[in-house]
Amino acid sequence: MADRRLLVIEDDQEFARTLSRSFERRGYEVRVIHEVTALPDALAGFAPGFAIVDLRLNASSGLCCVETLHAHDPAMKIVVLTGFASIATAVEAIKLGATNYLTKPSDSDDIERAFGQGGGDATVDITAPPTTIKTLEWEHIHQTLAETNFNISETARRLGMHRRTLARKLDKRHMR
Repeated sequence: MADRRLLVIEDDQEFARTLSRSFERRGYEVRVIHEVTALPDALAGFAPGFAIVDLRLNASSGLCCVETLHAHDPAMKIVVLTGFASIATAVEAIKLGATNYLTKPSDSDDIERAFGQGGGDATVDITAPPTTIKTLEWEHIHQTLAETNFNISETARRLGMHRRTLARKLDKRHMR
């Protein structure tokens, strides 16, 4: 069972419970934590081979968890989940050691498939539709969020907008 240990780092307790049950039915031994500060204790008595990390953990960034998990065990398969996807955070997650990066909603099938994917795919189609202004704005906001470690007030200041305006934009959950 040592190779089927899974650590779930998710602040949405109901979603974490659902993931936990689903992966337990698949034969994983699952531990769940809901905040960044609980990570060192979770790793002290548990050696996961897999991890699911929410990108946005209350007021913290899940990217620091990815970095800690990868430093703890470079072979660990780490999947980052987010409802606030951007190219900037995807790149940072992979650079810090994530195996894959998925947008919510993702289910346990998607996550388990992402654990199994290794490396990249050189045959992927590189033609893409033209980027819209909304997409560029969304990506710029998320790049700035990542640079400020998800500090909404500092991000708003750097972007020259009111904090409430930024919060409203983030609540819209951009779709392509």
